[in-house]
Amino acid sequence: MNEIVIKNRKIGRQNPVYIIAEGCDNHLGNIDVALKMVRLAKLSGADAIKFQHHIPDEEMLPNVPMSSNFNMPLYNFLKKYAFSIEQHKELKDYCQKIGIQYLCTPFSFKAAQELNSIEIDAFKIGSGEMTDVPTLLKIAEFDKPMIISTGMSTLQEIDRTYKMLVNRKVKIALMNCVSEYPPDYRDINLGVITKMIKRYPKAAIGHSDHTHDSYTCFAAVALGAKIIEKHVILDKKQSGPDQSVSIDFKELGLLIEGIRKIEMALGNEKNIHKKEVQIREWAFRSLISTRNILCEEKIKEDMIWSKRPGTGIPAYRRKEIIGLIAKRDIPANKLLSWEDFKEKKH
Repeated sequence: MNEIVIKNRKIGRQNPVYIIAEGCDNHLGNIDVALKMVRLAKLSGADAIKFQHHIPDEEMLPNVPMSSNFNMPLYNFLKKYAFSIEQHKELKDYCQKIGIQYLCTPFSFKAAQELNSIEIDAFKIGSGEMTDVPTLLKIAEFDKPMIISTGMSTLQEIDRTYKMLVNRKVKIALMNCVSEYPPDYRDINLGVITKMIKRYPKAAIGHSDHTHDSYTCFAAVALGAKIIEKHVILDKKQSGPDQSVSIDFKELGLLIEGIRKIEMALGNEKNIHKKEVQIREWAFRSLISTRNILCEEKIKEDMIWSKRPGTGIPAYRRKEIIGLIAKRDIPANKLLSWEDFKEKKH
């Protein structure tokens, strides 16, 4: 897996998982709501908060089919609630002030041009634009990292975009994604993440999640995803096209806490750790006498067995004791030591 850098944040390889709070248009056009979302994302521990820049007439026809997960045509919704580039600039400046990265998805080349004019650090490309080669090529000219979602696409379609951008030396991340709102868990296929890691070695690989909980995000991290994107909303009762796939900020905090703990647990070395040493001493088994053993008596199988603690002769060495001669009387239920026996004559 390759590494990309967004400003000073390294993503991929052995770096911490990069966690994006996807604010989308859950602000419903209210800049104060969006600013509050920024603050809560920072307090939750997210690395970045992402919004969307829509210029409706640049990205769609007015009669684009309405999604089944919302009761308003998307064109009408965006006309009413989409932020201006000036509002995105305000959000970007506020993010910089409080120390969280601002990201944004342009849904047209003109939107990308406007975002570039406010010096955005990277572009997030939505699944719907993943196959839009002409637009991607133009955005690539801005020479900034691109995080690209891959919902609704085949591996062959992803191959095409990957090769095209890698050939132009664009630093990219590819996000495993299912564009269902919310998805059927049987459609998510998290194993694709491991395939993507092998198939796209020059990209950082992540997971953009549309479930209404956090379980698949945890699993994605365990499978090697280095970016997690999760939709967030202030109030889960609020209506909107992304309401059904969003978690609130309390849930975001728990998600991030869980990811950080999973990261700490993902090592692959098997050692006896410092905290295990004391437990090992009492939890392991040592050999003990099952009855009184007389001096000069030869040890038979029924005379010894294992009990805690593990500070005596280890239980796995039982066969070495059988056949030895007792050097002294040994009471029943005694922790045995090598000094209790005469050495074997060879």
